[in-house]
Amino acid sequence: MSPVESSLIAESIRYVEVAVAVPLRRVFTYAIPEALAGRLRPGMRVLVPFARRKLPGFVVAGLAETSLDAQIKAVLDVLEEAPVFDSELFSFLREAARYYMHPLGEALRMAAPAMPSDALKSLRKAGKLDAQDNVRGAKLGVRKMTFVKWAAEAEEGLRLGKSQQMVVALVRERGEVALDELKHHVRSPRPVVKALVEKGLLTSEEREVAADPFFETTIEPISGPTPNKEQALAINAMVGRLGQGGGFLLHGVTGSGKTEVYLRLIAEARERGLGAIVLVPEIALTPQLVHRFRERFGDAIAVIHSELGDRARDDAFRGLHSGRLQLAIGARSALFAPMHRLGVIVVDEEHDGSFKQEEGFRYHARDMALLRAHRAGAVCVLGSATPSLESVQLAETGKLTRLTLSSRATAQTLPAVELVDLRRHRKGPSGHRLISAPLHHALEECLDQKGQAILFLNRRGFAPALRCEACSEIQTCPACSVALTYHRGPGLLRCHYCDFMRKAGQPCLACGGEPLVELGAGTEQIETLLSETFPSARVARLDRDTASGRGVESVMDRLRRHEIDILVGTQMVTKGHDLPGVTLVGVIVAEQSLAFPDFRAPERTFQLLSQVAGRAGRGEHPGRVLLQTYQADHVVLRWAQHHDFEAFCRAEMVERATHGFPPFGRLISVRVDAADEAQARTTAAQLAGLARRHPAAASGQVDVLGPAPAPIAKLRARYRYRFLLRASDRAALRAVGKVVVDRVDEGLGTARAIVDIDPVTYNLDPGQIENVITSKTRAIIPVH
Repeated sequence: MSPVESSLIAESIRYVEVAVAVPLRRVFTYAIPEALAGRLRPGMRVLVPFARRKLPGFVVAGLAETSLDAQIKAVLDVLEEAPVFDSELFSFLREAARYYMHPLGEALRMAAPAMPSDALKSLRKAGKLDAQDNVRGAKLGVRKMTFVKWAAEAEEGLRLGKSQQMVVALVRERGEVALDELKHHVRSPRPVVKALVEKGLLTSEEREVAADPFFETTIEPISGPTPNKEQALAINAMVGRLGQGGGFLLHGVTGSGKTEVYLRLIAEARERGLGAIVLVPEIALTPQLVHRFRERFGDAIAVIHSELGDRARDDAFRGLHSGRLQLAIGARSALFAPMHRLGVIVVDEEHDGSFKQEEGFRYHARDMALLRAHRAGAVCVLGSATPSLESVQLAETGKLTRLTLSSRATAQTLPAVELVDLRRHRKGPSGHRLISAPLHHALEECLDQKGQAILFLNRRGFAPALRCEACSEIQTCPACSVALTYHRGPGLLRCHYCDFMRKAGQPCLACGGEPLVELGAGTEQIETLLSETFPSARVARLDRDTASGRGVESVMDRLRRHEIDILVGTQMVTKGHDLPGVTLVGVIVAEQSLAFPDFRAPERTFQLLSQVAGRAGRGEHPGRVLLQTYQADHVVLRWAQHHDFEAFCRAEMVERATHGFPPFGRLISVRVDAADEAQARTTAAQLAGLARRHPAAASGQVDVLGPAPAPIAKLRARYRYRFLLRASDRAALRAVGKVVVDRVDEGLGTARAIVDIDPVTYNLDPGQIENVITSKTRAIIPVH
């Protein structure tokens, strides 16, 4: 079988390889009917018969001949006359799918826009497509959205189902929630909302919104500040590589003006007719960045992120694909933006774990940005105040050029950081052990001086766990080995993984005893406490219970307008926000993230503390940071106190090299889950045994670690085991990984397996780390 690839598959070619969007790691061969001869191109979307259905697929290559003996089915029709992907993007996506051992059809479907609905109507009218066929369509332009609002207090004795309780709790805390967002919390939100409206608890209204909400306001253009010496050196170095390609690590302290460097580089690229992609780790950062880019470049910008509807996403895709737009900004999926003459890719906050996709196509946007830029001859810039050790090592080995911004762009210096030893400093005037006297007095001083404060605690809810006084058992989710979080506002115990809920005030799930005692504190409790302690202060909370998506930016806007004096939040408050009025940052429990069973825990802790500390003192007044801790002598906290990234980096590199972990070794994680624990354990052992029998593992080139129960051993009523493949030789590691993947593809009965190339969270689920208290770790926050 010899593939023949060209921009147009010749009429003489009789067969075509098609990647169908199914979870199979192979392409499928179809005959080219006479009517389509000479019309097909790689990257084009076609309709093919597949297992009694009609499915969309993507033409991969033409075949001059095939050795298949079975009757070969023919392509039914083209879905779009032009290829969805140009040759540069199509080739890159194929390479990315190959690297991550992921089905090509699924990777292409993830990156492609939906079909225009008018084209689908034509196909259905012609009888070529049935209503049940799995082809997604979208109508572009303005759209209508349904918004749900809180209407009244619940009547006494009103019975609500679990889904209804979930929606009520969310809307009650937020005030208003889009119906689309509720899809992330309950399976079928529309009938749930309808029932709650009938009960008088909610109201709903439909409003017309712009297809792209980032352009609802008018912004006046500005020219921007004059770069300082370090910024100018960085800009010149990057501009010098435009049109040739090159990778840069821009290591700039918080507030050093990295965004200004990006803006100047992209401005020069646009002058030369080159396109640019800017990646940020989360949508929460996107509005602020889009605002700054619109000030420089106007509205000719495509904004791409996971919360866009199909219509807005497809409008952006087609604008880029046609060349009408030359700049794309967004979260990790913006990496796949079609771009004519790609010249620049920027990965801002490149260290952030959010760049790793943890479901489906498990790519890492930072690593793939380097690959795409290299293949396209573009400049790739990785920017961070706390670079990942992988990026630092790439710079050390000469694969990236390291550029440094060592001071803040304003006159202010980095904030002074103090360690508050909670073993010595007990309860402050508030009477709560987690608001020490030094933190209490610092808040008083900040408020007296009309400053603003941020308090960081990566635990949402009122209390992360409840313990039964009768039997001492933690109240755990029946479907997950995770403690139920107490939310006092809606009066619920809730699992932050599967959304199981039960009303507060009920007896122990294990023995029926009571009372249940609160363990630790979450952001809801700290917010309540501060509101009572400082009654004249305006206290607000920012976590996944109070805001998501663009709601994060609305809270930050209130903070910038000085409508909030103290903001209590989870890691959402640490992410790159520019907040000039914030002069005090308090970290409630600084060593909290060191408790996770992950070799990257010290790195994440240093990065998290450095990033949250960087929110202080960015305006006219100097900043102050208090890190409360029960481990005041911990070396990672000491390095964070002194903003000493280099010392942290040197020591951590030695640890990683000693144990063969990245960046000195490479990893493949395999996680097995099943409804029966014995089956999960046995299947994991069989796959690990298969890996150990591979010559590369038997000879010691590849280590097979495990299997063992995952940190969260049970999730959504399925038991989870994992093992890890580790090696310094990439080829040997992939060879062993391929054996495991091939066995998984053969089927594992009712068990399932996920193979993750270059894992970053070691199988802790993303977005849930705020509340990991399992039956093993119990309460991480000490209780006295």
